[in-house]
Amino acid sequence: MHKPLLPDSIHPPFAPYSPGVEVASRSRFVFVSGQLGIGKDGLIPPDCAGQAELAFQNILAILGEAGMALKDIVRINAYVTGREHLQPYMQVRNALFSEPFPASTLMIVAGFARPEFVVEIEAVAATPG
Repeated sequence: MHKPLLPDSIHPPFAPYSPGVEVASRSRFVFVSGQLGIGKDGLIPPDCAGQAELAFQNILAILGEAGMALKDIVRINAYVTGREHLQPYMQVRNALFSEPFPASTLMIVAGFARPEFVVEIEAVAATPG
């Protein structure tokens, strides 16, 4: 279905993710909009790890609607509001994923629509069509 692209000619990733991911043709794709760490009840954890866990739970719920799971994620884009949130986010992400790792980008941004949010995560998933 999909395979990691790990060329020896480039610097290896700094964390468990793939520099690239090849997806076979005739695949089904799900593009998940950026998810924030907010529960259905409107509660927002005060810490990045708690928000990241909720954001990934939301992503999994969306993927579940399409019959997909965590293993089907081929790309993650994550955004945090400060360097102090990098490690807590990566610890949550790294605990969820195993090989083959999805492609991943992590950026520090100025902020989100509400100041209590410190992380937002979007994903792309693919399965055979």
